[in-house]
Amino acid sequence: QVQLVESGGGLVQPGGSLRLSCAASGSAFIMYATDWYRQVPGKERELVATITNGGNTNYKDSVKGRFTIARDNAKNTVYLQMNSLKPEDTAVYYCHQRRYSMDYWGKGTLVTVSS
Repeated sequence: QVQLVESGGGLVQPGGSLRLSCAASGSAFIMYATDWYRQVPGKERELVATITNGGNTNYKDSVKGRFTIARDNAKNTVYLQMNSLKPEDTAVYYCHQRRYSMDYWGKGTLVTVSS
């Protein structure tokens, strides 16, 4: 059973920073790409950033240069460093892995960017 647990969300002012963490159970975590998605009420969940098992990264255009995804294989953890946050970044952020045909999601962590 794969479990992904997000943490690090909260309330931050525009221009501020947060670091989200996704901690995973199981030793196979490092073998798969990990994604961060986000969702606001009434909208579809959108892909924000991906890191492959080899460490290659990809970002949604609107977060390029502001967000950084990284992984610590020794800790079975993936991070999302978010800088220069904007009100439009407000959402619930989810950690995701796809292993073969199975999708695994965490329960999400809420990020609110507001003054």
